[in-house]
Amino acid sequence: MKLREQTINNYINAYNNFDVNRMIADMDPSIKFENVSNTEVNMTLNGLPAFIEQAEQAKAMFISRQQTIKSFKHTANQTEIDIAYHAVLAIDLPNGMKTGDELNLTGKSIFKFWGDKITELTDIS
Repeated sequence: MKLREQTINNYINAYNNFDVNRMIADMDPSIKFENVSNTEVNMTLNGLPAFIEQAEQAKAMFISRQQTIKSFKHTANQTEIDIAYHAVLAIDLPNGMKTGDELNLTGKSIFKFWGDKITELTDIS
C-alpha cells in the first residue's frame, strides 16, 4: 500500500505543478480516465494520448491549482483518496466564472492499479 500512496502522491504533486510528464509516469498506456460531477460522467478518455491532450489543455485554464489529499482508502486493486481542491481560473468559463475567480471543492479520486501502474482514474466532485 505504501507504493500506491507514493505513486498517488507523485501524481498529485505533478498535477499541482502542471507537470504532465510526471503525471503520466506511472500510468498504463491504456489508462481510462473519467470525470464525474454531480453524479454525472462528463468526460471519459481512453488511452495515454487522449489523457495527455486533455491534461495539456487543462493547464491553460488555471493560474494555480492545488489538490490536497485528506485520506487514503485501499482495497484489492484500487485506492480511493479524499481531496480538497483549490484553484484560481486563468480564463472565463461558460458557466459565468471569470478569470481570477477561485474554485474550492471537495471530492475524491479513485485509482485502479495493475501491478505498479495506474490503469483507471476517476475524479468525482
